[in-house]
Amino acid sequence: MSPLTQFNAEPLHTQTPNFLKRELSQPQLLFSPPPAIQIVGGKTPTWRENGSVTEAVDDEIDWAEMDADLYYWTRALRPVQWYPGHIAKTEKELKEQLKLIDVVIEVRDARIPLSTTHPQRILVLNREDMISTADRNAWAMHFSRQGTKVVFSNGQLGMGTMKLSRLAKALAAGVNVKRRAKGLLPRPVRAGIVGYPNVGKSSLINRLLKRRMCPAAPRPGVTRELKWVRFGKDLELLDSPGILPMRISDQAAAIKLAICDDIGERSYDVADVAAILVQMLAKLPTVGMKALQNRYKIDVDGQCGKMFIEKLALRLFNGDVHQAAFRVLSDFRKGKFGWVALERPR
Repeated sequence: MSPLTQFNAEPLHTQTPNFLKRELSQPQLLFSPPPAIQIVGGKTPTWRENGSVTEAVDDEIDWAEMDADLYYWTRALRPVQWYPGHIAKTEKELKEQLKLIDVVIEVRDARIPLSTTHPQRILVLNREDMISTADRNAWAMHFSRQGTKVVFSNGQLGMGTMKLSRLAKALAAGVNVKRRAKGLLPRPVRAGIVGYPNVGKSSLINRLLKRRMCPAAPRPGVTRELKWVRFGKDLELLDSPGILPMRISDQAAAIKLAICDDIGERSYDVADVAAILVQMLAKLPTVGMKALQNRYKIDVDGQCGKMFIEKLALRLFNGDVHQAAFRVLSDFRKGKFGWVALERPR
């Protein structure tokens, strides 16, 4: 029975990076880990120690300093944790399906490639239209040095999908060579698509197939079960729910996931996340204080992100801090500040 037939009979569900780490990185595997492809997509802001909003002066940002600032800003916040029940429910089934897969395709958010990483993959950096050419080039060089094959894509428009298809088939070409040597007929390459929630996995599959086969929406948690779909005669794709750790220990990464809408909104305080975003944007040379002033008509000089959100709430939302915070996050997610990456290679 092929994986497609099996999945039509019994729909499955999925889980966390912990099992991926166990199944794909430990040497005592009962099966060889499949080769992996990563998918990434790619358009930059600085702060001070006290968390005040200050404009970036230099064209280049010290990303190590940004990481240190972000750690400092998140220390006193309520921990961001999001692990919906359907993810826990599906770990066993996805682990079983990994034994059938020839290639693992990992989809990441191009704005935060480090915060949305899993082990063992072909890397696809999706949403490349949401970062600058400089960001794209920096990540391309970074992964090239590591020897990682990377495809930059735009899942909404389908850019990069054909290159991904060719790469997946090429990496798994040895499967049918071995089958023929054993006197077996060739079969389609089986590729499993994994990644954090809302990084564009299902949209990417729909673009590959040129029709809507997998449910997709711009929010985390839409895909809730595993699904095999066929792409032509030579490729079968496994769509999976977003996978993330049961506990997110890196809270700086968790905040970036929240900023990019890659985890559920119930897991974080919208006002806290928006305040940190304001401070990050003020620090980035391609955004800076002036962009915030011009967009919201608010004087932000010397104010912290929280004070900025409160001021915006009074000006536009009758004091509703939640609405003001959501407005800033929504503007960022829609590219109103330009195409901005929140991470660069370290």
